[in-house]
Amino acid sequence: MSWVQPVRIPADVEQEDKILAGFTARQVLILGVTGALPYAGYLAFGERLPLPAVAAIALPVAITGILLAIGRHDGISLDRYLLAALRHRCAPRRLVTMPGDIPTPPAWISARPGPLPAPLRLPARGVGMDGLIDLGDDGMTAIAEVSTVSFALRTPEEQDALVAVFGRWLNSLSGPVQILVRAERVDLTATVAGLRDRIPELPHPALAHAAREHAAFLADLSARHDLLRRQVLLIVREPAAGGNGRASAAARALRRMDEASRVLSACGLVVKLLDARDVTALLASCFAPTAPPLPDAAGPDQVITAGGEW
Repeated sequence: MSWVQPVRIPADVEQEDKILAGFTARQVLILGVTGALPYAGYLAFGERLPLPAVAAIALPVAITGILLAIGRHDGISLDRYLLAALRHRCAPRRLVTMPGDIPTPPAWISARPGPLPAPLRLPARGVGMDGLIDLGDDGMTAIAEVSTVSFALRTPEEQDALVAVFGRWLNSLSGPVQILVRAERVDLTATVAGLRDRIPELPHPALAHAAREHAAFLADLSARHDLLRRQVLLIVREPAAGGNGRASAAARALRRMDEASRVLSACGLVVKLLDARDVTALLASCFAPTAPPLPDAAGPDQVITAGGEW
């Protein structure tokens, strides 16, 4: 078993550096401005107003500055939280998918007075037939689903081998990569229906009884609990550059995904590139995690109909 010198890794690698008396540069700036404002007010009005009046004016300013500097809400500093709340308050509430500006409705339409909706700006332009997401000027993105392995049940030698292979893949990266671990809902309706449909084909009554009981168990489990499964996604993005930027970015993204599949296969991991249908369903579930899964949706090159055959 190889021995490695332990290295302490901070819990929050993005934590701001503290430069003075345990305060960060942002906090020092806020406290400095907070102290400068009452002092400037005292220099300007100290001789004209009594001291209690000056203190009554300066006290709310000092308390507000201290709260903004050291206060936190849900792990976010209070000044950034209030700034985000202000941006949210000023942002339009109604967004529509439209490429340009929203035109003013004509006068003959009895529209309710109020602000016009704003265009919804999404980073994704569309999903291609190969499953790649078009990000416009930001390039192309490929998404793959990766299986998992049990690291804790491996021997120390096997663990060292897994870490070495994973480190070799990390060292070979030439562009942005994201590893996303998400939980998604599991729908057992098709599994239960398929199990019940095959019960008459079973050769023995005991097997049919066991299958019937198992189908009832799965149906009851799905009805009483919110079933979730863990999904690991590997996301590769390639920027678009040059006249043929998107095509070359798509080729590079697919090549990098193929390299990841070959390297990670040494760890026992299976990297499956998602096609257009799977990527569309994935994006839809990310926008509405609590919504039921989409039915069979039309592909990017198919005509959307209301159902039935033409």
